[in-house]
Amino acid sequence: MNWTYTKGLHDLGNSCYAWLAPDGSWGWSNAGLIVDGEESLLVDTLFDLQLTREMLQAMRAAEPLATRNIGTLVNTHANGDHCHGNELVAGAEIITSTASAEEMAEMPPEAMAGMMKMYAQEDTTLGRYMRHCFGAFQFEGIKHTPPTKTFDGKMSVRVGDKDVNLIEVGPAHTRGDVLVQVPDDRTVFTGDILFIDGTPILWAGPVQNWIDACDIIMAMDVETVVPGHGPITDKKGVSAVKSYLEYINAEARKRYDAGMDAFTAAKDIELVDFSAWGDSERIAVNVSTLYREYSHSDDATDAVTLFTRMAELATV
Repeated sequence: MNWTYTKGLHDLGNSCYAWLAPDGSWGWSNAGLIVDGEESLLVDTLFDLQLTREMLQAMRAAEPLATRNIGTLVNTHANGDHCHGNELVAGAEIITSTASAEEMAEMPPEAMAGMMKMYAQEDTTLGRYMRHCFGAFQFEGIKHTPPTKTFDGKMSVRVGDKDVNLIEVGPAHTRGDVLVQVPDDRTVFTGDILFIDGTPILWAGPVQNWIDACDIIMAMDVETVVPGHGPITDKKGVSAVKSYLEYINAEARKRYDAGMDAFTAAKDIELVDFSAWGDSERIAVNVSTLYREYSHSDDATDAVTLFTRMAELATV
């Protein structure tokens, strides 16, 4: 089925919904709702309170009984565009992986607000890039609302008579990425394991975990795949993300073995089949993370340096 990529709530059938936020670039993330009878599970909140309120209003209009009191919220990972709105469903049981919960505590909303105050006001390449990426969002006044339950590996929950499988596939995009599968509805919400028509960003790695996560989705009996960013897809979208990861891994490895530094390598890699994807400058982060993996180092490049490199590559 061909889904339209428009802002708002999309009925996937069988009382499953996707909330889509074009154009899928920085901060414009997707979420999901799983309903059975008068019970509901929310997959992720959004980057700020206003966006999350708008989404919840649409969900309550579509499923008033089930969403009057959302029983369960699953955060697929720790990035703020998937959890900053948690306080608006604070009465729910909030579930994520142990690794994601730890990462959320290290990256509270106040950290994002502070970073914007420090850098986004400047008339510099970095300042302009930060405004381009995050200027549409309001980070002030968000209360950090952590998970109430964590798990490692796999966990199953019930929504009415539906089984929902939570599958930890991180560290990959982040330290604790989680897939949310609804087997009876042949649907999976992938969080940021999938960016469709946008460039994936490898914050954590190792890259093979992310490639393996794509294989896990490919092995599922699913027809509807809701990514963390971009339009609803199917297994073709999964295959495209896997191909990107395999390509940049091979290209970065060649340059690492040749003694090229990470940022030079990022600028040198031609994106060929993936050049039309949005946010191509994320190659700077991806190569930096891959180089760290190749060198077996625990020393991650700091976020300001990485954003500065992306800013230099971007045309803002």
